[in-house]
Amino acid sequence: MTRTRTTRLRRPLLTGTTAVAAMAVTAGLVAATAEPAKAATGPKLSLIAATTSLTLTSWKEDPGVYLDLGTYLTAEGRPLELKVTRKSYKDPVTITQTVYEGGKAKAKTLPKGTVKDFSGLPGFAEITVTDKAGKKVLSRTEDFCPNNASGRVRPDAPATSKYPESCPTNPFTLGSVWGVEQGWAANTYAGSYTEPVALAAGTYTAKVGVAKKYRDLFGIADKPATVKVTVVERSYEDDQGAAGAAASRSAAAGGEHAGHGATHQAPAAHAGHGPGHAPTPAQAAAPVTSGAGASYNVGHGPLRAAPPALPWALKKQQAARSAPVGDKGGQTDGSRKAPALQPLAERPAGKASVPDVPKPDLRSLPAYGIVVSDGEEDVPGKDYLAFSANVWNAGPAQLVVDGFRSPGKAKMDAYQYFYDAKGKQVGYAPTGTMEWDPRPGHVHWHFTDFASYRLLKADKKEAVRSGKEAFCLANTDAIDYTVKNANWHPFNTDLSTACGEENSISVREVLDVGSGDTYSQDLPGQSFDITDVPNGTYYIQVLANPEKRLKETNLDNNSALRKIVLGGKPDARTVTVPAHDLVNAN
Repeated sequence: MTRTRTTRLRRPLLTGTTAVAAMAVTAGLVAATAEPAKAATGPKLSLIAATTSLTLTSWKEDPGVYLDLGTYLTAEGRPLELKVTRKSYKDPVTITQTVYEGGKAKAKTLPKGTVKDFSGLPGFAEITVTDKAGKKVLSRTEDFCPNNASGRVRPDAPATSKYPESCPTNPFTLGSVWGVEQGWAANTYAGSYTEPVALAAGTYTAKVGVAKKYRDLFGIADKPATVKVTVVERSYEDDQGAAGAAASRSAAAGGEHAGHGATHQAPAAHAGHGPGHAPTPAQAAAPVTSGAGASYNVGHGPLRAAPPALPWALKKQQAARSAPVGDKGGQTDGSRKAPALQPLAERPAGKASVPDVPKPDLRSLPAYGIVVSDGEEDVPGKDYLAFSANVWNAGPAQLVVDGFRSPGKAKMDAYQYFYDAKGKQVGYAPTGTMEWDPRPGHVHWHFTDFASYRLLKADKKEAVRSGKEAFCLANTDAIDYTVKNANWHPFNTDLSTACGEENSISVREVLDVGSGDTYSQDLPGQSFDITDVPNGTYYIQVLANPEKRLKETNLDNNSALRKIVLGGKPDARTVTVPAHDLVNAN
């Protein structure tokens, strides 16, 4: 089975505070307590294990065990706070730690090469597995995202963590903030960014430690955590059959256990995603993982972590099948659902004005994920250039756009709102329209003046324009959480928060500071039809605010170009994507 890695916003491990807190306050919790850190101004970090033993599943149809061993990094005294940035795409990624001198925060620059990208600390966890006879059967390292699944380890710790819930993997990320709140623990499991291990059914001993360079850097004791592991082998078909038999017995019992069977069914997000795959296995009646599970941003927002019994490889397949380009009512590209953002009850009254207050700054990222495709249509001789594009908000203010519908009219009138430093609305300006898109894969309201995509010739003159120029805004990617007023916990991370229904009277769309909205242009009309475009050098242009109707702090940084080279023959075109400065990702 082929396994692929996404390159978008990483939301690998959703929070599970109850599970972590419960394990941490239990007297039996196994801890490798850190020695006092050499620097009194930093946090005291420890590696702990939630349990001394656990059971992992290897599926017959998809052999392999995912080593979610329940080990966590805790922070006491001070939070572990890291800021990861690059000045431009010509500069390497650097990292600083927030330390304290005299009670004041100070940035401590960590050694060059500590990080290579924004996905986490490379090679942080060192894992060895031995079999019952004491023979080593595995030795590996895994990266660690401090923003992984986390929760409190003591009842007097802060009720919420101020840090983001992910480490971004968009190749054009500019800045990220990682952290473990004081009194909290973050799971060290790498989730979807690690591979399964071939382990036969049986018992093993797993030892998890922190690599020496990180022990020295953060003052973590050299005391690995040890976990006894039992590997069991199961089958999708056997599980499905058992679930069906249990349901039949429940029904035959005259409803005595009515509803109980539902607790054994796979979550809706994992059920029935097309032919060609074994049925989804029924799940044991247990809560979802504490967040120590993979999730994928396949377009607009994270997927919820699966119950322990569901193998991540199966989840990857289901995510891919449930994530066609586009979106559907209430759920977009397999993303989570969230309450809708509420617009004002009535359209603004009084005279429109653009006050002298902070405004958003829309910027485009270079295109990525660039491939030649058939546009999901088997049409001989047709070639399309597909790509992903992101427009983000560098702040210092949110982009807030409300649409208002006059009774009986097909379009909404759109207005941009402005706020003072205290969050009070102090002005508004008309900014185009919103239109209802009834096409399958959309079925929501689009703001018509947000971005434009064009294929430019070598001389920068337009060759092809994408038909996709209307959007529903969502904070799908954390592009730079180090900019002023960046919101580390954006609300609308998927389209169900903002797109509205066909009968909506008004809609609110928000792009938060530090976040961007990625759209994948894969379908005909959105991707570039290059069937009749000659081979040669071109540029994909991502242009924010093309009509300049939105009010910004700067209109000179709205365009981004990505160089490509087209080749091949009709119905077999190729695309070569040179590196963009130091970013070598197509």
